[in-house]
Order: sequence, then structure tokens, then C-alpha cells
Amino acid sequence: MAIQVFKAKYEINECLNEIRECLEAGWTGLGFKTVQFEEAWKKYTGLQNTHFINSSTIGLYMAIAILKNEYNWKNQDEIITTPITFISTNHAILKSDLKPVFADIDDTMCLDPKSVKSRISERTKAVMYVGIGGNMGNYKEIVNICRENGLKLIIDAAHMSGTRLDGVIPGQEADVVVYSYQAVKNLPTADSGMICFKDSRLDEIVRKYSWLGINKDTYARSSNNGAYKWKYDVDYLGDKGHGNSVMAAIGLVQLKYLDRDNSYRRQLSKWYQKELDHLKDKIKFVRMEVGCESSCHLFQILVERRDELIQELNKNDIYPGVHYITNTDYKMYSYAKGSCTYADYVSAHVLSLPMHMYLTYEDVKKICNVISCFVES
Repeated sequence: MAIQVFKAKYEINECLNEIRECLEAGWTGLGFKTVQFEEAWKKYTGLQNTHFINSSTIGLYMAIAILKNEYNWKNQDEIITTPITFISTNHAILKSDLKPVFADIDDTMCLDPKSVKSRISERTKAVMYVGIGGNMGNYKEIVNICRENGLKLIIDAAHMSGTRLDGVIPGQEADVVVYSYQAVKNLPTADSGMICFKDSRLDEIVRKYSWLGINKDTYARSSNNGAYKWKYDVDYLGDKGHGNSVMAAIGLVQLKYLDRDNSYRRQLSKWYQKELDHLKDKIKFVRMEVGCESSCHLFQILVERRDELIQELNKNDIYPGVHYITNTDYKMYSYAKGSCTYADYVSAHVLSLPMHMYLTYEDVKKICNVISCFVES
């Protein structure tokens, strides 16, 4: 049987029961389960504000648009960001007519604080921090840099569901945190996310933004006896970005098992490290800072002849991934090509090994045996 890089695992019967409640109530859209999931996520993370949305991508778009508008940023003001990420991260900056300024990463795969400092200019307004694979890297240093320079901190937490730093869910220090519950994430739904502003005033604004700028959403306009308040105003040029109750129903169930599942992911990571330890002079592992309990969304190695190794793994019915090609290789970000040398190296050498709840120790040994034979040949 083929070993895929990702395969979501659902608590199927529980999910179906939660969805059934939506269908029986005749309420599958905004409200009902979305409100329940927001409260559950708030309790789980300790974050002050949580708003359920239809994807982390729209969350990033709205986060930057709102910060720009509320703090009077100008077109072509700058946000320092990473080149090793999915393009949603940096598209969100361009979408608001701001400029992504790429800083290099370090061996944690996250932003290098020294590189971030060197990229700060008079036009810098924020830092976009990506916890790649669930790893927090040198996050504390980035927080201090933002505080010292009066910069907003945006966390793209797409890989971070369940990640802890010194025993605490990180993000209390950030201006906004955006999570992903996309189909293959650690807390999977079909697709959805959560946007968490530190400032409750901005939380109120994003709730309007995500409902086309309308100042009263459909849930707020419906009373217990069924009366519908049809009159409203439109405060912003917003998007259709809110989540729905079907996805929230799945999220409510999957959240109950997130810590259990992440614990198994960490076990898979330990097995990979054990089986590949004898190759540590020929491959590189991603460094984990002390105190980081990663969600282990990814297990990544850096290896020579990466593309040839992928072909060899494919021959053995193993299908790894690459997370990610440096964004500066893409046409719209090519102005920064060559400015992040370690990211360029990672882009050509990084390999994401299969990481999901259906993997067994025997699967890990099979994968590592193919890698070992290839690297030592």
C-alpha cells in the first residue's frame, strides 16, 4: 500500500453525530456550531478572541487588510516575512498593496532574528512569523525585536495547532494569530481556520469583514423565536470569509483528540530520528529550540540529491513532499532572489517525510531503509 506524505484521520462517527445536529436544526451556516467552536478554541489556547473563518488564507488576507486600515499604513509599506512558506503567507501582503521583505531563515526553518533585524527600515510595519512544521524557532527573539522597534507581529500558525512553548500555547504576545484546519492539517476539517486578534476591537471588525462588511451577521439578526432582523448597514468592503457550522462541527470533534494525535506525531518524529541517526553526517535535521513542544505537522530533513531521492522513494510506493520552494523563485517575488542564502539552500535540499496518524513503526523503518540505502550508495 502506498505511503502518502499526509492522510487525515477523522473520528468519523462523532463527526457525523455533530453534523447531524446541524442538519436536524436546519442550521449549517454561520452561527450555532461556529460559536461553539470559537469558545472551545478560546478555552484550549487561552487566546482572548477567536473568529471561525473558511480558510487560513482568507484570515491572513483580512488580518493584514485590517491592520493596514486601522494603523494607517501606506501602500508599499513593508512587512518582513519568510521565503520558506506556502504562498498564502506572502500573497496576503501583496493583496493589501504592501511589500514583502524577505528575511532569511535559520536551522529551525523559521525566521533568523539577525536577518530580521537587518531588514528593518523606516517603512517596516510588521513581521510575519511562520511556525513552520509546528516548530517555534527563535520566536521569543522575534517578539523582542517587534517590541523594541514598534512593529506589529502576525503569526501564520497554519502548522501550529497544539504547539506549545514552555508549556503554553504561543501567540498571546502577537497582534494576530491565524490557524488552519485545512484537510491535511493536524486538526483537519474539509477547510477552515481561525483568526485571533489580540485587540477585541479588531475582533469586532474582522467579524464584519468576514461577512462582506455587514454590521450584523445572519446569526445576530435571528432571534430565538425565528424573527429575522433584515435591516443592517455595511461598514467595510469585506469578504465572504466566515466559516460554517458543518466544518465547525468537525472541528469540535477533532479538537478533543488534538493533543493525543500530536503526541503520536512526536513519537513518529522520534522513530524517524532514531532510524536515521546513523546518517547524521550525511543528512541534516531541523533544530528544535529548548522548550518547544512542536505539533510535528512536518518531519523534514535536508539531503543532497533530494530530487533523485524522491524518485527512489516513489519507486518504493513512498510519496514524500517538499515544504517549501523558496518564494523568491516565483516570478512576483523574484525581486528578492538571492537575498536569503540559507533559504535557497533549504529550497533545494528539504524533504518532508510522511507524517500522519496511520503511519506505523514498520512504515517509518521502511521509509528510513530506502533513505539509508540511497544516501549510502
